[in-house]
Amino acid sequence: MNHHVHEPEDTFRKSTFFEQLTEHVFISEILQESYYGNGMTVEVLRSEIDASGYDLVLECNGVMRHVQLKTSGTAGRTAVQKVHTALAVKPSGCVVWIIRDEDPETRRMRLSYRFFGGLPGEPLPSLAGFKVAKHSKGNAAGEKKERPAIRVIPKSKFRAIESTRELVQVLFGISAGPAQK
Repeated sequence: MNHHVHEPEDTFRKSTFFEQLTEHVFISEILQESYYGNGMTVEVLRSEIDASGYDLVLECNGVMRHVQLKTSGTAGRTAVQKVHTALAVKPSGCVVWIIRDEDPETRRMRLSYRFFGGLPGEPLPSLAGFKVAKHSKGNAAGEKKERPAIRVIPKSKFRAIESTRELVQVLFGISAGPAQK
């Protein structure tokens, strides 16, 4: 019997692995949906450093999206996401919150999404009204200092998106074409 159950502690220890795995599955889903659904290719560029506020640049249909990725499991209780203000400077910045549903039967991840951003070609909605994030750990005096470049966005401000097909429409303004044979 080689059934491996992912305990929460195991998942936490492998969080970098799960983030990378989820990102690869996400990119694969976007590429497949764009190509097989619409006959279009997506250019994918990765950010080497996190200071710019985005993880990926996706370009398709004349639209360039700077995307900050966030991930959680379906059982995740995350109520907010922290967003870098540098993302608001990008022409079409957005946050894609990937919710992964792991299926031990098929040995695959199914993805659904939450989206925070504008229409294709439009900047991120204003971050002005959102709380400034604080460091999770206190300094020597126990004070949790503010992180002036980070804003806290509640889950309610993210649009629920059930499928990669719908996400491709939202990201690139592509209407769902007939599925390719």
